[in-house]
Amino acid sequence: MSGPAENRRFAVRRLTLTDFRCYGHLRLEVGPGPVVLSGPNGAGKTNLLEALSLLVPGRGLRRARLSEIGRQAADETEAARPWAVAVRADTPDGAADVGTGFTPPEGGGAERRTVRIDGETERAQSALAQVMAMHWLTPQMDRLFQEGATARRRFLDRLVFGWDPAHAGRISAYEQAMRERLKLLRGDGAPDPAWLSALEDTMASRGIAVAAARSEVTARLAGPAAESWGPFPGARLALVGDVDAWLADGPALEAEDRLRDALAAERQRDGQTGRTHSGPHRTDLMVRHAPKGEAAERCSTGEQKALLIALVLANARVRAAEEGGVPVLLLDEVAAHLDEARRAALFDGLTGLGAQAWYTGTDAATFAPLKGTARFFAVDDGQVLDQT
Repeated sequence: MSGPAENRRFAVRRLTLTDFRCYGHLRLEVGPGPVVLSGPNGAGKTNLLEALSLLVPGRGLRRARLSEIGRQAADETEAARPWAVAVRADTPDGAADVGTGFTPPEGGGAERRTVRIDGETERAQSALAQVMAMHWLTPQMDRLFQEGATARRRFLDRLVFGWDPAHAGRISAYEQAMRERLKLLRGDGAPDPAWLSALEDTMASRGIAVAAARSEVTARLAGPAAESWGPFPGARLALVGDVDAWLADGPALEAEDRLRDALAAERQRDGQTGRTHSGPHRTDLMVRHAPKGEAAERCSTGEQKALLIALVLANARVRAAEEGGVPVLLLDEVAAHLDEARRAALFDGLTGLGAQAWYTGTDAATFAPLKGTARFFAVDDGQVLDQT
């Protein structure tokens, strides 16, 4: 069991991989502090971050199919291999053993991964949100403000998981009901009105709960996020969508009724187009550069990256202040594209908050300010060597 001061954050102490990407078997012992993984491109650094990212709900930082993650056999025609990821972790509630894995289904069934927490098999991956909190930044996310709303919602939802573990289960229930409703609307013959109403009732209750959780976390982050932190600019946040407007205008029960009515009124259109036009799945997270008052998508590439990092820092700062457990941060190639002042601010800020950050980069010298604080590992061709 970790001590009281350490219990205010999450940290991975040991990582074990079996047939995961380029790793046949790996057991990595790390301390509670920062971790630096350096090595050439393609060496397997991001694979380690991806493994960790699968210990929270969702599809991980690469959003890969489960059958694509297993170690590649010499014969590329061989069937997908089973794989497993396990960690020993510190959490605000003490030490925990957390694992996930995949065994190819027999007969070509649906892909599903196994989740185990402290030796017990869980029914759904949403259980991971009860014991782990994690967030990440990858080079692919540099275009977060240029792309569609889906990626921004996922970014926000990963923040919400840390504050409200039940959020993952609500999203899953909402999306399942939405898929079943569309299947009915797109099927042959007239759908059963009673079954449609039941599905829409589930979508209304779960959907408004999802929207309310997003709104609460956005409100919590709004103040700290708007304040510049050293060289990182402040960011002004807003949720944009019909459901979000309904919640802002009145009580949650009234918003539920409005969503339920909208779903019933839009059955024909949804069936014809094959998509649902109302609900929290259409919400967008809007971000503005606070000092300039400019929408994030209109800022320079460097400013957009700084804003993205600022949001992650704001979340960590609020979590630390409220003793809710600072999440593990997976920062893939983040420092390499920052100037010296921003690198120093990032390292100092996260270390000061007690966050366990996993950094990757091609040059270990980039992380020289972390010497004496972080564990350094050299990664090359799937081999990980302790350089601390």
